[in-house]
Amino acid sequence: MKSQYQPFENAKAVIRKAADALHLPEETYRFLFCPERELTVSLPVKMDDGRTEIFSGYRVQHSSVLGPCKGGIRFHPDTNMEEVKALSCWMTLKCSVAGLPFGGGKGGITVDPSGLSEAEKERLTRAYARAIAPIVGETRDVPAPDVNTNGQIMTWFYEEYSQTVGKDCPAVVTGKPIEKGGSLGRSEATGRGVWLICAELMKSLGKELRGARVAIQGNGNVGGMTAKFLSEAGSKIVALSDVSGALFCPDGLDIAKIHECSLSHRLLSTLDLPGATFVPGDEGNRMLLEADADLLIPAAMENQITAENAARIRAPYIVEAANGPTTVEADAILDAAGKIVVPDILANSGGVTVSYFEWKQNMEQERWTLEEVNDRLYTMITGAFATVWQTAKEYRCSLRTAAYMAAIQRIINAE
Repeated sequence: MKSQYQPFENAKAVIRKAADALHLPEETYRFLFCPERELTVSLPVKMDDGRTEIFSGYRVQHSSVLGPCKGGIRFHPDTNMEEVKALSCWMTLKCSVAGLPFGGGKGGITVDPSGLSEAEKERLTRAYARAIAPIVGETRDVPAPDVNTNGQIMTWFYEEYSQTVGKDCPAVVTGKPIEKGGSLGRSEATGRGVWLICAELMKSLGKELRGARVAIQGNGNVGGMTAKFLSEAGSKIVALSDVSGALFCPDGLDIAKIHECSLSHRLLSTLDLPGATFVPGDEGNRMLLEADADLLIPAAMENQITAENAARIRAPYIVEAANGPTTVEADAILDAAGKIVVPDILANSGGVTVSYFEWKQNMEQERWTLEEVNDRLYTMITGAFATVWQTAKEYRCSLRTAAYMAAIQRIINAE
């Protein structure tokens, strides 16, 4: 469907709906439909066998109204400008609803990183850093890890950028290893934030998180850490998936064991867990989304909940840990069915919040304790949830519309 292939149109549709709820004339928010800057770069990289491959890279700076642009860099074979534009727009809204002094940006390279050696990934990252160096910087645009990128890639980017501009610039990226200026608590921040949002949601509904049955699509950093925190809080993770398929257990999966195996990059298909059933591939993913659970947490890629499957989703509460997992058409179906959806721009904002903490520590040459980081994250993310929840009650609208309303209003007030 159209929204599945034009994610930026998806984002604009939700902005327009929220702006209409605020009775805003279009001229006051039309600038959100036009990113400030879009850059496409060609990246020649010498491969290990001596040949030269040319990769396409992108960086979009959607808005700097609230501060420097902020957003990740992804390495994925399906990455394209349309996707990056949508993600940068969502970052603008995410930073706004979280109360951060950042605008939105996003970047990516069209590549399957599993086909690259470590040396090739380093050369590609450094080529990308040189290519986009003229438009990024600590007070202009601050990248971070995203899909298929990590602290090592951020380190290469930081080193190459610093060499390019002729000075040490640790604050040019976040998500760095601790020894390179990273923040304590950053690697688990998005998952911790999702867990906190789940706790606030259930509390606001007068329900218990302990004992709640949860299905999580995705066992990467976000999904895996979310599963870990929720399991430790007493929730039952009844379904969990990765690229190989999905594991199911009505009594709750052994998340501690799964987490231990995930640290050595083992797929769920390789695990033998008592009482668990494995369903491979797309069928496992389909069954997970439609699982009998209290909470469904899509923590994988965009456009997973669509008009084709939305009516079959049984979980009454959906917390979007991934960016853009629900299409506009699906959102309308879920809303009509009375499902409560906590949108991505609120639910997964823990990562960018602690990225802000890292940037602030780098800029001010400080080092915060893990307790300080987690306490500040708790304060900011619960405060953001309270604002959105209250807006939804006041305007009698969905949490998605309320989150966009809160975000747009803050941006317009600062514009």
